[in-house]
Amino acid sequence: MVDGTNQDKKINYIEFKVRDISRAKDFYGTAFGWTFIDYGPVYCEFSDGNLKGGFAHSDTVNSSGGALIILFADDLADIVERVKKAGGEISKEIFEFPGGKRFHFIDPEGYELAVWSDK
Repeated sequence: MVDGTNQDKKINYIEFKVRDISRAKDFYGTAFGWTFIDYGPVYCEFSDGNLKGGFAHSDTVNSSGGALIILFADDLADIVERVKKAGGEISKEIFEFPGGKRFHFIDPEGYELAVWSDK
């Protein structure tokens, strides 16, 4: 959930269906420093320090065709290396766009996300 008093009409929570909660925690903890609270063997809440979400166990995961989630980072080169080290695959190398730069990656469950920076 987003901290603050006015949550009306704002994204409040993001949930990923994953085959392996432990693997998802390891990847996002290593690459981005997220923290976790386990709620039994089939659900885990994550926090990036701003937004909370969850990893829900599912034997079937459809990781393509959804919304593109875009994270922010001050140092893209550092995050690229952290994503690779954590087991992610870079799907689009760093490129410029009006307002900054970004890259895309595939996480171990097959989800594509992006990271952008205004630097």
